Amino acid sequence: MKKRLKIKKGDNVRVIAGKDKGKEGKVTQVFPEIEKVVVDKVNLMKKNIKPQKKGEQGQIIEFSNPLHVSNVMIIDPDNGKPSRVGFKKTADGKKVRISKKSGSNL
Repeated sequence: MKKRLKIKKGDNVRVIAGKDKGKEGKVTQVFPEIEKVVVDKVNLMKKNIKPQKKGEQGQIIEFSNPLHVSNVMIIDPDNGKPSRVGFKKTADGKKVRISKKSGSNL
């Protein structure tokens, strides 16, 4: 079953728990099935790659590991502080995400 997350790809978020607490970045990937998000340049890991062909060199790749969605908060566009996400119906019946702190649209 696919779950709905309040954080979408392209949102600016701040990490609120873990080793990278306080860092900010943009969400590059969302995995709703496992409730995780990948934030650019946050939770960096290194992976050693062995050479595949003769004469080729091995390398170390650095990549962003997924974080649980509960460890990030969306940044309010008005004041730049972390905020919870709420929903509101517009006059034409559309459901939009709003910031709980300022009430502005996300």
